[in-house]
Amino acid sequence: MTAVISPLNRSTREIPYEAYQNRPLPPKSLTEFQYIRTGSDNVHNPSKTDTMSVNAKQKIDWPPSVRLYVQRAFVPESAIPGISNEEMQTKLKRVITEATESGKLHLLDWANMPLPQQLLLDERNKEILAPSMMQYWPPPSTVSSFAQTPQSTKVDSSHKRKSSELTGKSDPPANQPPWRKADGPRSFADRITSPAPSDKRARIDSKGRDSSKSNASLEHRKKRFESSLAGSNSPRNGSSSRGDSPGPVKSGPVIGRSQKIEKNYFRLTSAPNPDTVRPLSVLRKSLEHLKKMWRQECNYTYTCDQFKSLRQDLTVQHIKNDFTVNVYEIHARIALEKGDLGEYNQCQTQLRALYKQKLGGHPSEFKAYRILYFIHTCNRTDMNDVLSDLTAADKQDPAVKHALDVRSALALKNYHRFFRLYLDCPNMGAYLMDMFVDRERLAALSSMCKAYKPELRIRFLTEELAFESDEQSARFILEHGPEDSPETILQERDGSVQLLTSKAFPYFEAAKTGAFKKVDIKGQI
Repeated sequence: MTAVISPLNRSTREIPYEAYQNRPLPPKSLTEFQYIRTGSDNVHNPSKTDTMSVNAKQKIDWPPSVRLYVQRAFVPESAIPGISNEEMQTKLKRVITEATESGKLHLLDWANMPLPQQLLLDERNKEILAPSMMQYWPPPSTVSSFAQTPQSTKVDSSHKRKSSELTGKSDPPANQPPWRKADGPRSFADRITSPAPSDKRARIDSKGRDSSKSNASLEHRKKRFESSLAGSNSPRNGSSSRGDSPGPVKSGPVIGRSQKIEKNYFRLTSAPNPDTVRPLSVLRKSLEHLKKMWRQECNYTYTCDQFKSLRQDLTVQHIKNDFTVNVYEIHARIALEKGDLGEYNQCQTQLRALYKQKLGGHPSEFKAYRILYFIHTCNRTDMNDVLSDLTAADKQDPAVKHALDVRSALALKNYHRFFRLYLDCPNMGAYLMDMFVDRERLAALSSMCKAYKPELRIRFLTEELAFESDEQSARFILEHGPEDSPETILQERDGSVQLLTSKAFPYFEAAKTGAFKKVDIKGQI
Protein backbone atom coordinates (compact mmCIF):
# COMPACT_ATOMS: atom_id res chain seq x y z
CA MET A 1 0.00 0.00 0.00
CA THR A 2 1.44 3.30 -1.04
CA ALA A 3 1.00 6.34 1.18
CA VAL A 4 -0.88 9.25 -0.33
CA ILE A 5 1.48 12.17 -0.54
CA SER A 6 0.06 15.67 -0.37
CA PRO A 7 1.22 17.47 -3.50
CA LEU A 8 3.80 20.15 -2.74
CA ASN A 9 5.63 21.88 -5.53
CA ARG A 10 9.33 21.02 -5.13
CA SER A 11 10.37 24.35 -6.62
CA THR A 12 8.69 26.29 -3.79
CA ARG A 13 10.74 24.65 -1.07
CA GLU A 14 13.47 26.91 0.32
CA ILE A 15 15.80 24.09 1.44
CA PRO A 16 16.89 21.33 -1.03
CA TYR A 17 16.26 17.76 -0.13
CA GLU A 18 19.96 16.94 -0.39
CA ALA A 19 20.52 18.98 2.79
CA TYR A 20 18.43 16.49 4.79
CA GLN A 21 19.09 13.21 2.94
CA ASN A 22 21.68 11.91 5.48
CA ARG A 23 20.08 13.45 8.52
CA PRO A 24 19.85 11.02 11.52
CA LEU A 25 16.40 9.96 12.65
CA PRO A 26 14.99 12.62 15.04
CA PRO A 27 13.49 11.75 18.39
CA LYS A 28 10.12 10.06 18.35
CA SER A 29 8.40 13.19 19.56
CA LEU A 30 9.58 15.09 16.47
CA THR A 31 8.37 12.68 13.78
CA GLU A 32 5.32 14.74 13.01
CA PHE A 33 7.03 17.93 11.82
CA GLN A 34 9.90 15.84 10.39
CA TYR A 35 7.36 14.31 8.07
CA ILE A 36 5.98 17.75 7.24
CA ARG A 37 9.39 18.88 6.00
CA THR A 38 10.20 15.77 3.92
CA GLY A 39 6.79 14.38 3.04
CA SER A 40 6.89 15.22 -0.68
CA ASP A 41 10.42 13.87 -1.01
CA ASN A 42 9.30 10.31 -0.43
CA VAL A 43 8.31 10.14 -4.08
CA HIS A 44 12.00 10.09 -4.84
CA ASN A 45 12.77 7.59 -2.07
CA PRO A 46 10.79 4.39 -2.72
CA SER A 47 12.65 2.66 0.10
CA LYS A 48 10.74 4.79 2.64
CA THR A 49 7.30 3.87 1.27
CA ASP A 50 6.91 0.74 3.37
CA THR A 51 7.97 2.51 6.53
CA MET A 52 5.48 5.31 5.98
CA SER A 53 2.67 2.93 5.20
CA VAL A 54 2.88 1.60 8.76
CA ASN A 55 2.06 5.04 10.11
CA ALA A 56 -0.42 5.94 7.41
CA LYS A 57 -3.29 5.94 9.87
CA GLN A 58 -1.54 8.49 12.02
CA LYS A 59 -0.69 10.76 9.16
CA ILE A 60 -2.30 14.20 9.12
CA ASP A 61 -3.06 16.27 6.08
CA TRP A 62 -0.73 19.18 6.85
CA PRO A 63 -1.71 22.50 5.23
CA PRO A 64 0.90 24.07 2.91
CA SER A 65 1.17 27.05 5.27
CA VAL A 66 2.29 24.73 8.10
CA ARG A 67 4.89 23.14 5.86
CA LEU A 68 6.26 26.55 4.91
CA TYR A 69 6.28 27.57 8.59
CA VAL A 70 8.41 24.53 9.49
CA GLN A 71 10.75 25.18 6.58
CA ARG A 72 11.23 28.81 7.69
CA ALA A 73 12.09 27.61 11.20
CA PHE A 74 14.97 25.49 9.86
CA VAL A 75 16.42 28.15 7.54
CA PRO A 76 19.93 29.04 8.86
CA GLU A 77 19.19 32.75 8.58
CA SER A 78 16.36 32.34 11.13
CA ALA A 79 18.72 31.12 13.85
CA ILE A 80 19.10 33.38 16.89
CA PRO A 81 22.33 33.33 18.94
CA GLY A 82 21.79 31.69 22.32
CA ILE A 83 18.98 29.39 21.19
CA SER A 84 20.10 25.89 20.28
CA ASN A 85 18.65 23.78 17.50
CA GLU A 86 17.25 21.27 20.02
CA GLU A 87 15.39 24.00 21.91
CA MET A 88 13.96 25.30 18.65
CA GLN A 89 12.73 21.85 17.61
CA THR A 90 11.10 21.23 20.99
CA LYS A 91 9.30 24.56 20.80
CA LEU A 92 8.21 23.92 17.21
CA LYS A 93 6.79 20.53 18.21
CA ARG A 94 4.86 22.14 21.06
CA VAL A 95 3.37 24.87 18.86
CA ILE A 96 2.21 22.45 16.16
CA THR A 97 0.89 19.90 18.68
CA GLU A 98 -1.11 22.53 20.53
CA ALA A 99 -2.62 23.84 17.33
CA THR A 100 -3.52 20.29 16.22
CA GLU A 101 -5.11 19.29 19.53
CA SER A 102 -7.14 22.50 19.71
CA GLY A 103 -8.47 21.96 16.17
CA LYS A 104 -7.08 25.26 14.92
CA LEU A 105 -4.44 23.87 12.61
CA HIS A 106 -6.25 25.23 9.55
CA LEU A 107 -7.39 28.45 11.21
CA LEU A 108 -4.09 29.93 12.34
CA ASP A 109 -2.31 32.53 10.23
CA TRP A 110 0.95 30.59 9.90
CA ALA A 111 2.41 33.20 7.55
CA ASN A 112 2.44 35.76 10.39
CA MET A 113 3.03 33.32 13.24
CA PRO A 114 6.37 34.10 15.02
CA LEU A 115 9.00 31.44 14.54
CA PRO A 116 9.81 29.21 17.54
CA GLN A 117 13.18 30.93 17.96
CA GLN A 118 11.45 34.28 18.40
CA LEU A 119 8.90 32.82 20.81
CA LEU A 120 11.69 31.40 22.97
CA LEU A 121 13.56 34.69 22.93
CA ASP A 122 10.46 36.65 23.96
CA GLU A 123 9.75 34.25 26.80
CA ARG A 124 13.29 34.68 28.14
CA ASN A 125 13.08 38.46 27.91
CA LYS A 126 9.76 38.37 29.69
CA GLU A 127 11.37 36.56 32.62
CA ILE A 128 14.20 39.10 32.84
CA LEU A 129 12.46 42.39 32.15
CA ALA A 130 9.27 43.83 33.58
CA PRO A 131 6.25 43.28 31.36
CA SER A 132 5.70 47.02 31.03
CA MET A 133 9.21 47.60 29.65
CA MET A 134 8.86 45.59 26.46
CA GLN A 135 6.37 44.44 23.90
CA TYR A 136 6.43 40.73 23.27
CA TRP A 137 4.55 38.07 21.37
CA PRO A 138 1.97 36.12 23.31
CA PRO A 139 3.04 32.68 24.53
CA PRO A 140 2.16 29.55 22.52
CA SER A 141 -0.82 28.89 24.75
CA THR A 142 -2.52 31.88 23.18
CA VAL A 143 -2.14 30.72 19.60
CA SER A 144 -5.84 31.29 19.17
CA SER A 145 -5.10 35.00 18.78
CA PHE A 146 -3.63 34.18 15.37
CA ALA A 147 -6.70 32.22 14.23
CA GLN A 148 -8.49 33.56 11.19
CA THR A 149 -12.16 34.23 11.67
CA PRO A 150 -14.47 34.57 8.69
CA GLN A 151 -14.43 38.36 9.16
CA SER A 152 -10.61 38.50 9.42
CA THR A 153 -9.69 36.06 6.66
CA LYS A 154 -8.23 38.85 4.55
CA VAL A 155 -5.18 40.20 6.24
CA ASP A 156 -3.97 43.69 5.46
CA SER A 157 -0.74 43.54 3.48
CA SER A 158 0.84 46.10 5.80
CA HIS A 159 0.77 43.57 8.65
CA LYS A 160 2.41 40.78 6.69
CA ARG A 161 6.04 39.93 7.14
CA LYS A 162 8.18 41.11 4.29
CA SER A 163 10.51 38.85 2.38
CA SER A 164 13.48 40.54 3.99
CA GLU A 165 12.09 39.55 7.40
CA LEU A 166 11.91 35.90 6.40
CA THR A 167 15.23 35.56 4.61
CA GLY A 168 17.34 38.20 6.40
CA LYS A 169 18.90 37.54 9.72
CA SER A 170 17.11 39.58 12.37
CA ASP A 171 19.16 41.65 14.78
CA PRO A 172 18.91 40.84 18.47
CA PRO A 173 16.67 43.17 20.47
CA ALA A 174 18.31 46.22 21.96
CA ASN A 175 17.23 45.20 25.48
CA GLN A 176 18.63 41.68 25.21
CA PRO A 177 21.08 41.01 28.07
CA PRO A 178 24.72 40.49 27.09
CA TRP A 179 24.78 36.87 28.31
CA ARG A 180 22.06 36.04 25.78
CA LYS A 181 24.09 37.40 22.86
CA ALA A 182 26.67 34.59 22.74
CA ASP A 183 26.72 32.67 19.50
CA GLY A 184 24.62 29.55 19.78
CA PRO A 185 25.27 26.19 18.06
CA ARG A 186 25.04 26.15 14.33
CA SER A 187 21.90 24.88 12.65
CA PHE A 188 21.67 21.51 10.89
CA ALA A 189 21.89 23.05 7.42
CA ASP A 190 25.03 24.96 8.43
CA ARG A 191 26.67 21.69 9.53
CA ILE A 192 26.21 19.89 6.24
CA THR A 193 26.47 22.73 3.74
CA SER A 194 29.56 24.92 3.79
CA PRO A 195 29.07 28.47 2.51
CA ALA A 196 31.52 30.13 0.18
CA PRO A 197 34.67 31.38 1.97
CA SER A 198 33.98 34.99 1.07
CA ASP A 199 30.39 34.81 2.37
CA LYS A 200 31.52 33.11 5.55
CA ARG A 201 34.22 35.71 6.15
CA ALA A 202 31.83 38.59 5.56
CA ARG A 203 29.27 37.01 7.92
CA ILE A 204 31.86 36.54 10.68
CA ASP A 205 33.19 40.09 10.27
CA SER A 206 29.74 41.67 10.40
CA LYS A 207 28.74 39.53 13.37
CA GLY A 208 31.90 40.44 15.26
CA ARG A 209 31.46 44.14 14.61
CA ASP A 210 27.80 44.14 15.63
CA SER A 211 28.50 42.10 18.76
CA SER A 212 31.41 44.28 19.86
CA LYS A 213 29.46 47.48 19.26
CA SER A 214 26.40 46.22 21.16
CA ASN A 215 28.50 44.93 24.07
CA ALA A 216 30.41 48.21 24.29
CA SER A 217 27.13 50.17 24.23
CA LEU A 218 25.63 48.01 26.98
CA GLU A 219 28.75 48.35 29.12
CA HIS A 220 28.73 52.14 28.67
CA ARG A 221 25.06 52.36 29.68
CA LYS A 222 25.69 50.13 32.69
CA LYS A 223 28.55 52.31 33.95
CA ARG A 224 26.52 55.47 33.39
CA PHE A 225 23.60 54.08 35.36
CA GLU A 226 25.84 52.91 38.21
CA SER A 227 27.59 56.27 38.44
CA SER A 228 24.31 58.19 38.47
CA LEU A 229 22.88 55.80 41.07
CA ALA A 230 25.95 56.15 43.30
CA GLY A 231 25.87 59.96 43.05
CA SER A 232 22.20 60.25 43.95
CA ASN A 233 21.37 61.29 47.51
CA SER A 234 17.65 61.63 47.03
CA PRO A 235 15.48 59.59 49.46
CA ARG A 236 13.61 56.55 48.21
CA ASN A 237 9.84 56.41 48.14
CA GLY A 238 8.75 53.07 49.55
CA SER A 239 5.27 53.26 47.99
CA SER A 240 6.59 52.63 44.50
CA SER A 241 6.55 49.00 43.33
CA ARG A 242 9.61 49.59 41.22
CA GLY A 243 12.91 51.17 42.19
CA ASP A 244 12.84 54.94 41.91
CA SER A 245 14.97 56.51 39.23
CA PRO A 246 18.21 57.99 40.55
CA GLY A 247 18.15 61.70 41.17
CA PRO A 248 19.99 64.08 38.87
CA VAL A 249 23.70 64.43 39.50
CA LYS A 250 24.72 67.94 40.44
CA SER A 251 26.71 69.44 37.59
CA GLY A 252 27.23 73.08 38.38
CA PRO A 253 30.08 75.34 39.46
CA VAL A 254 31.49 74.93 42.93
CA ILE A 255 31.06 77.86 45.30
CA GLY A 256 34.18 78.12 47.43
CA ARG A 257 34.17 78.79 51.16
CA SER A 258 37.88 78.83 52.00
CA GLN A 259 39.44 82.05 53.29
CA LYS A 260 43.10 81.12 52.85
CA ILE A 261 45.28 83.57 50.95
CA GLU A 262 47.92 80.94 50.15
CA LYS A 263 47.13 77.40 49.04
CA ASN A 264 49.40 74.79 47.50
CA TYR A 265 48.45 73.27 44.15
CA PHE A 266 47.21 69.66 44.05
CA ARG A 267 45.90 67.94 40.97
CA LEU A 268 42.24 67.04 41.42
CA THR A 269 41.43 63.33 41.48
CA SER A 270 37.79 63.72 42.61
CA ALA A 271 35.10 66.35 42.83
CA PRO A 272 36.40 69.58 44.42
CA ASN A 273 35.53 70.25 48.04
CA PRO A 274 33.98 73.71 48.51
CA ASP A 275 35.75 73.99 51.87
CA THR A 276 39.13 74.00 50.11
CA VAL A 277 38.13 76.32 47.24
CA ARG A 278 38.54 80.09 47.61
CA PRO A 279 35.79 82.43 46.39
CA LEU A 280 36.45 85.31 44.02
CA SER A 281 36.91 87.90 46.77
CA VAL A 282 39.65 85.84 48.40
CA LEU A 283 41.27 85.11 45.02
CA ARG A 284 41.63 88.84 44.38
CA LYS A 285 43.50 89.24 47.66
CA SER A 286 45.65 86.23 46.80
CA LEU A 287 46.67 87.75 43.45
CA GLU A 288 47.81 90.99 45.11
CA HIS A 289 49.78 88.97 47.64
CA LEU A 290 51.48 86.95 44.88
CA LYS A 291 52.51 90.08 42.97
CA LYS A 292 54.00 91.54 46.12
CA MET A 293 55.90 88.34 46.93
CA TRP A 294 57.24 88.11 43.37
CA ARG A 295 58.64 91.65 43.50
CA GLN A 296 60.29 90.99 46.85
CA GLU A 297 61.66 87.43 46.50
CA CYS A 298 61.36 86.35 42.84
CA ASN A 299 60.86 82.75 44.00
CA TYR A 300 59.51 81.16 40.83
CA THR A 301 58.85 77.69 42.30
CA TYR A 302 56.61 79.13 45.02
CA THR A 303 54.97 81.68 42.72
CA CYS A 304 54.19 79.17 39.98
CA ASP A 305 52.65 76.74 42.47
CA GLN A 306 50.43 79.47 43.93
CA PHE A 307 49.35 80.68 40.49
CA LYS A 308 48.38 77.16 39.41
CA SER A 309 46.31 76.80 42.58
CA LEU A 310 44.66 80.15 41.88
CA ARG A 311 43.87 79.10 38.28
CA GLN A 312 42.40 75.83 39.54
CA ASP A 313 40.02 77.64 41.90
CA LEU A 314 38.88 79.84 39.03
CA THR A 315 38.27 76.83 36.83
CA VAL A 316 36.20 74.73 39.26
CA GLN A 317 34.01 77.75 40.00
CA HIS A 318 33.55 78.55 36.27
CA ILE A 319 34.75 82.11 36.82
CA LYS A 320 35.49 83.82 33.50
CA ASN A 321 35.83 87.58 33.68
CA ASP A 322 38.45 90.30 33.47
CA PHE A 323 40.06 89.04 36.69
CA THR A 324 40.55 85.59 35.11
CA VAL A 325 42.24 87.17 32.11
CA ASN A 326 44.51 89.20 34.39
CA VAL A 327 45.59 86.08 36.32
CA TYR A 328 46.54 84.16 33.18
CA GLU A 329 48.37 87.15 31.66
CA ILE A 330 50.49 87.73 34.78
CA HIS A 331 51.35 84.03 35.07
CA ALA A 332 52.30 83.88 31.37
CA ARG A 333 54.62 86.89 31.71
CA ILE A 334 56.35 85.41 34.78
CA ALA A 335 56.75 82.07 32.96
CA LEU A 336 58.32 83.86 29.98
CA GLU A 337 60.72 85.69 32.25
CA LYS A 338 61.90 82.37 33.70
CA GLY A 339 61.87 80.53 30.36
CA ASP A 340 59.13 78.08 31.40
CA LEU A 341 57.48 77.46 28.04
CA GLY A 342 55.26 74.70 29.44
CA GLU A 343 53.36 77.01 31.81
CA TYR A 344 53.46 79.81 29.27
CA ASN A 345 51.73 77.64 26.67
CA GLN A 346 49.04 76.57 29.12
CA CYS A 347 48.28 80.19 29.91
CA GLN A 348 48.42 81.20 26.25
CA THR A 349 45.93 78.48 25.30
CA GLN A 350 43.42 79.66 27.92
CA LEU A 351 43.94 83.29 26.99
CA ARG A 352 43.02 82.60 23.36
CA ALA A 353 39.63 81.26 24.51
CA LEU A 354 39.11 84.12 26.95
CA TYR A 355 39.96 86.79 24.36
CA LYS A 356 37.29 85.39 22.05
CA GLN A 357 34.73 86.19 24.76
CA LYS A 358 35.77 89.87 24.78
CA LEU A 359 36.64 89.89 28.48
CA GLY A 360 39.35 92.54 28.24
CA GLY A 361 43.05 92.08 28.77
CA HIS A 362 45.87 92.64 26.26
CA PRO A 363 45.14 90.43 23.23
CA SER A 364 47.52 92.32 20.88
CA GLU A 365 50.46 91.80 23.25
CA PHE A 366 49.92 88.04 23.36
CA LYS A 367 49.33 87.81 19.62
CA ALA A 368 52.82 89.23 19.20
CA TYR A 369 54.12 86.62 21.65
CA ARG A 370 52.46 83.88 19.59
CA ILE A 371 54.18 85.06 16.41
CA LEU A 372 57.58 85.09 18.11
CA TYR A 373 56.92 81.71 19.65
CA PHE A 374 56.14 80.13 16.28
CA ILE A 375 59.34 81.67 14.91
CA HIS A 376 61.17 79.90 17.72
CA THR A 377 59.49 76.52 17.00
CA CYS A 378 59.69 76.95 13.19
CA ASN A 379 55.99 76.11 13.05
CA ARG A 380 54.99 77.48 9.66
CA THR A 381 51.50 75.93 9.69
CA ASP A 382 50.38 77.63 12.90
CA MET A 383 52.19 80.78 11.85
CA ASN A 384 50.02 80.97 8.75
CA ASP A 385 46.92 80.52 10.91
CA VAL A 386 47.95 83.40 13.16
CA LEU A 387 48.69 85.68 10.21
CA SER A 388 45.34 84.92 8.61
CA ASP A 389 43.52 85.88 11.84
CA LEU A 390 45.19 89.28 12.12
CA THR A 391 43.01 92.28 11.38
CA ALA A 392 44.12 95.63 10.02
CA ALA A 393 43.92 97.08 13.53
CA ASP A 394 46.09 94.29 14.91
CA LYS A 395 48.81 94.97 12.34
CA GLN A 396 49.00 98.60 13.50
CA ASP A 397 49.69 97.61 17.10
CA PRO A 398 53.38 98.25 17.92
CA ALA A 399 53.97 94.81 19.45
CA VAL A 400 52.34 92.92 16.57
CA LYS A 401 54.09 95.10 14.00
CA HIS A 402 57.44 94.41 15.63
CA ALA A 403 56.80 90.62 15.59
CA LEU A 404 55.82 90.76 11.91
CA ASP A 405 59.01 92.71 11.13
CA VAL A 406 61.07 90.02 12.89
CA ARG A 407 59.42 87.34 10.81
CA SER A 408 60.01 89.32 7.59
CA ALA A 409 63.70 89.93 8.40
CA LEU A 410 64.35 86.24 8.98
CA ALA A 411 62.44 85.22 5.88
CA LEU A 412 64.66 87.57 3.84
CA LYS A 413 67.78 86.58 5.82
CA ASN A 414 68.30 90.23 6.66
CA TYR A 415 70.32 89.60 9.78
CA HIS A 416 71.36 93.24 10.23
CA ARG A 417 67.70 94.27 10.57
CA PHE A 418 66.86 91.24 12.71
CA PHE A 419 69.47 92.09 15.37
CA ARG A 420 68.41 95.75 15.39
CA LEU A 421 64.84 94.54 16.12
CA TYR A 422 66.20 92.24 18.82
CA LEU A 423 67.70 95.21 20.62
CA ASP A 424 64.42 97.15 20.41
CA CYS A 425 61.75 94.61 21.41
CA PRO A 426 58.58 95.88 23.18
CA ASN A 427 56.96 94.31 26.25
CA MET A 428 58.47 90.93 27.13
CA GLY A 429 59.10 89.72 23.59
CA ALA A 430 62.85 89.84 24.19
CA TYR A 431 62.55 86.81 26.50
CA LEU A 432 61.09 84.81 23.59
CA MET A 433 63.70 86.12 21.16
CA ASP A 434 66.44 85.08 23.60
CA MET A 435 65.36 81.48 22.96
CA PHE A 436 66.27 81.56 19.26
CA VAL A 437 68.74 84.43 18.90
CA ASP A 438 71.78 82.11 19.26
CA ARG A 439 70.41 79.93 16.47
CA GLU A 440 70.12 82.95 14.21
CA ARG A 441 73.64 84.09 15.17
CA LEU A 442 74.99 80.78 13.89
CA ALA A 443 73.07 81.21 10.64
CA ALA A 444 74.40 84.77 10.31
CA LEU A 445 78.01 83.67 11.00
CA SER A 446 77.72 80.94 8.38
CA SER A 447 76.56 83.48 5.79
CA MET A 448 79.19 86.04 6.80
CA CYS A 449 82.01 83.46 6.52
CA LYS A 450 80.96 82.86 2.91
CA ALA A 451 80.63 86.57 2.12
CA TYR A 452 83.70 88.02 3.87
CA LYS A 453 87.21 86.81 2.99
CA PRO A 454 89.71 86.17 4.46
CA GLU A 455 88.94 87.52 7.95
CA LEU A 456 86.54 89.58 10.08
CA ARG A 457 87.24 91.76 13.10
CA ILE A 458 85.62 90.65 16.38
CA ARG A 459 84.39 94.20 16.98
CA PHE A 460 82.41 94.10 13.77
CA LEU A 461 80.79 90.82 14.77
CA THR A 462 79.94 92.19 18.21
CA GLU A 463 78.06 95.13 16.72
CA GLU A 464 76.30 93.20 13.95
CA LEU A 465 75.22 90.21 16.03
CA ALA A 466 74.11 92.27 19.05
CA PHE A 467 76.63 90.91 21.53
CA GLU A 468 77.14 92.88 24.71
CA SER A 469 80.98 92.85 24.47
CA ASP A 470 83.86 91.55 22.40
CA GLU A 471 84.57 89.00 25.11
CA GLN A 472 81.06 87.56 24.80
CA SER A 473 81.42 87.47 21.02
CA ALA A 474 84.76 85.61 21.19
CA ARG A 475 83.39 83.14 23.76
CA PHE A 476 80.41 82.35 21.48
CA ILE A 477 82.73 81.69 18.52
CA LEU A 478 85.00 79.42 20.53
CA GLU A 479 82.04 77.40 21.88
CA HIS A 480 81.09 76.41 18.32
CA GLY A 481 84.60 76.17 16.88
CA PRO A 482 87.28 73.49 17.23
CA GLU A 483 87.79 72.45 20.83
CA ASP A 484 91.41 71.39 20.62
CA SER A 485 92.84 74.25 18.56
CA PRO A 486 90.79 77.48 18.86
CA GLU A 487 93.68 79.49 17.39
CA THR A 488 92.88 78.05 13.96
CA ILE A 489 89.85 80.34 13.61
CA LEU A 490 90.70 83.23 15.97
CA GLN A 491 94.00 85.08 15.68
CA GLU A 492 95.24 88.47 16.83
CA ARG A 493 96.38 90.63 13.92
CA ASP A 494 97.07 94.38 13.64
CA GLY A 495 96.18 94.95 17.29
CA SER A 496 92.73 93.28 17.13
CA VAL A 497 91.29 89.77 17.20
CA GLN A 498 90.35 88.47 13.77
CA LEU A 499 88.03 85.61 12.71
CA LEU A 500 89.50 83.52 9.90
CA THR A 501 86.34 83.03 7.86
CA SER A 502 87.58 80.31 5.50
CA LYS A 503 88.60 77.99 8.33
CA ALA A 504 85.59 78.84 10.53
CA PHE A 505 82.91 78.25 7.89
CA PRO A 506 82.63 74.40 8.25
CA TYR A 507 82.18 74.66 12.03
CA PHE A 508 79.44 77.28 11.86
CA GLU A 509 77.64 75.47 9.06
CA ALA A 510 77.52 72.25 11.07
CA ALA A 511 76.41 74.12 14.19
CA LYS A 512 73.64 75.87 12.25
CA THR A 513 72.32 72.57 10.91
CA GLY A 514 72.11 71.13 14.43
CA ALA A 515 70.43 74.23 15.82
CA PHE A 516 67.63 74.15 13.26
CA LYS A 517 66.55 70.63 14.07
CA LYS A 518 62.93 70.06 15.14
CA VAL A 519 62.07 71.79 18.41
CA ASP A 520 60.06 69.65 20.85
CA ILE A 521 58.74 71.61 23.81
CA LYS A 522 56.50 70.46 26.63
CA GLY A 523 53.09 72.10 26.43
CA GLN A 524 53.57 73.27 22.87
CA ILE A 525 50.49 74.99 21.47
